Amino acid sequence: MTTSAHDSWRIFRGDGVARPVTMPPAPPWRRFGPGGRTAPLPYLIAPEHADIVNAALHLRRPLLVTGPAGTGKSSLARAVAHELSLGELLRWPVNSRSNVQEALYQYDAIGRLRETTLSRDRGEAEPSIGTFIRLGPLGTALAPHDTPRALLVDEMDKGDVDLPNDLLTVFEEGFFEIPELARLPEELAEVEVLTADHRGTVTVRQGRVECTEFPVVIITSNGERDFPPAFLRRCIRLDLPMPDEEQLRAIVAAHLGPEILPEVDDLLQAFLRRRAPGELATDQLLNAVFLRTNGVHLDADGLLDAVLHQLTGTV
Repeated sequence: MTTSAHDSWRIFRGDGVARPVTMPPAPPWRRFGPGGRTAPLPYLIAPEHADIVNAALHLRRPLLVTGPAGTGKSSLARAVAHELSLGELLRWPVNSRSNVQEALYQYDAIGRLRETTLSRDRGEAEPSIGTFIRLGPLGTALAPHDTPRALLVDEMDKGDVDLPNDLLTVFEEGFFEIPELARLPEELAEVEVLTADHRGTVTVRQGRVECTEFPVVIITSNGERDFPPAFLRRCIRLDLPMPDEEQLRAIVAAHLGPEILPEVDDLLQAFLRRRAPGELATDQLLNAVFLRTNGVHLDADGLLDAVLHQLTGTV
């Protein structure tokens, strides 16, 4: 029995039969590794919102980006890092256990003790303490660079209530100290330590890590709780709204080509009917459009419900 055109998109059939398959091309935003994301995906932003980003850049202040899930808060950080040629974006995904210490640096004291003991037993020189210190994403961003690094502090509102206040001194002073290095004798004042991006080392002098240019810091929040006034005062605030119909069409065209807009108008209208603040994200629309353009038959009561599922409530 031949496979109908209607079923040709189905890779998994659930019939227990093993068969060789050729995986279809992935969406542009889900391609990884060499030959994957050959170019950054386009990021569309209203001029008035871009001006707020520029204000934060001029003032060297963290940019606090708020808005419902799926409005492009994290993508904005990647777009800024790309357009300003700031290198690989440093990411600090915040959770309830996150603290400033881990974001600044980590010291593997047990590993150093083990390797030092082994080196002594073999009659070899002891490894440098810098081998066992790795700067975290925030610490790497604050290390001196020729150009500032870009740091995404993702979902800050998921962190401990004291986390914003703990960041105030670091953001204001632009430096921090590594006590394990500050205690070293003068002849060991300069130590090479590892960085969070695993791409090399930086030199730390007398245990002090101080930026030459304040990093581009973008902090995202889904609005799950408020931040202290002292923290808000030190940030530039950008509230990203849900994109309207015209903006959604522009986003679809930018990611998948303007030629597909006529054939996915029904999906766009279904998305707009179902959407409520915080309940549907723009990337869900892109997923539905990508499936449609690759021959997947979306129906209103089946697959479309799975793709355009609400983000709030129980699963």
